[in-house]
Amino acid sequence: MRELLTELRDWHAAGTPFALATVVAVRGSAPRAPGAAMAVTATGVAAGSVSGGCVESDVYEVATEVLTTGRTVLRTYGISDDEAFGAGLTCGGTIDVLVQPYVAAEDREILRECAETIGAGEPVALATVVRGAARPGSRRMITADRVRGSLGDQGLDAAVTDDARGLLAQGATGSTGYGPHGERRMQDVTVFVQTYAPAPRMLVFGAIDHAAATARIGAFLGYRVTVCDARPVFATRERFPTADEVVCAWPHTYLESTRVDERTVVCVLTHDPKFDVPLLAAALRTPAAYIGVMGSRRTHADRVARLREAGVDETGLARLASPVGLDLGARTPEETAVSIAAEIIQHRWGGTGRPLGELTGAIHHAGRPGV
Repeated sequence: MRELLTELRDWHAAGTPFALATVVAVRGSAPRAPGAAMAVTATGVAAGSVSGGCVESDVYEVATEVLTTGRTVLRTYGISDDEAFGAGLTCGGTIDVLVQPYVAAEDREILRECAETIGAGEPVALATVVRGAARPGSRRMITADRVRGSLGDQGLDAAVTDDARGLLAQGATGSTGYGPHGERRMQDVTVFVQTYAPAPRMLVFGAIDHAAATARIGAFLGYRVTVCDARPVFATRERFPTADEVVCAWPHTYLESTRVDERTVVCVLTHDPKFDVPLLAAALRTPAAYIGVMGSRRTHADRVARLREAGVDETGLARLASPVGLDLGARTPEETAVSIAAEIIQHRWGGTGRPLGELTGAIHHAGRPGV
C-alpha cells in the first residue's frame, strides 16, 4: 500500500469510494509478495498492482463488483489456463487476493490514519480478517501506542494487537490463525497483518558525481538517503536534490551520532584514507546490512592494511563489499550506481548475481533474516 499513499489520500480528501485489493498469501513463485496492493475507484480509476499484470484485469472486475455489493471478497489465482483464457499466473504459483470496499466512513478513516502514519515515517500495522469465524474485511490499525478499529471480538483484538506489535518490531508481514476469541494455535480465523516500518536508510559518504547518482537510485529503491561530506562547498542541497538529507560533517563523526540498524546500507565513495579508515572502523561497529567501499584494487589493498593497523579483525574486513558493486562493466557514475544498487539487492535477497538465463530453479529468493 505504501506506493498508493498519494492516490489514497487524494481519493479520501475528495470523498471518492474505492476498493483495495491486497495480496494476503503466496504459494510457490509469484510476481509480487504479500502486501502488494491495487486500488480501484468507483469512477474506474486504477492504481497499483497485485501481480505485475497477470491477473489485474480480473481483480479490477472483482473490485468493481465489491464496490457495488459492499462485501469483501477473497479470490485465489493459480496457474493460468491458456486454453480457457482464464485469469491466472504464468509463473506457476498461487496467490490469494483480498478485495475490500472502502465506502463506509469508519473504514475510510482507519485507512486514512494508517496512510498518514506511514507517510510520517512511523511504524504501523494493519490487521485484516481474511476468512473464518469473524467478519471478513474487519480491520484494526495498530501502532506501538495506539489502536483503531476492531475485528469484532475483544479477545481476538487483544491477541492480534499483541502479535502485530511483535511483527512490527521485526518488520515482518504475514497471516496467523486464531480461535474465534483470539485463542492461539487455532485456525478458526485467519488474520493478515501487514506491517509498514519506516523506510530503511542509505548513508552515502563522499559528495562526488557517483554519490549523486547513488543517491538517486537509492531514493528510487525506497531508501531514506543521507549524503555526508566534510567539505561545505560540495555537501549542498543543490548538488543532491533527491537526497532526504545532506550533512556537512566529518563522516565518522556523523556515523557515530546517527541511527544505524540491520536494514541500513552504507556506501563509502570518498576513497580518501583520512576519511575512509576512521569511517569504516566506525561502520564495522554497527549492525549495518551492507557496507560498500569504492576504490581500485590497489586502493582496496592499501585500505585493508590501514584498517588492520587500526585494529579491525578479519571478520570485520570480510563484511566490506570492496571494490563496491557487481561486475557490470560500468563506466559512468550512473552505471556505477546501478552496479552498487545491484550488489545491495543481491546481498539483501541472496542472489548469485549471475544471468537468470544461466540458472535453473526458483527465481525469487527468501532473503536474509532481519533485512
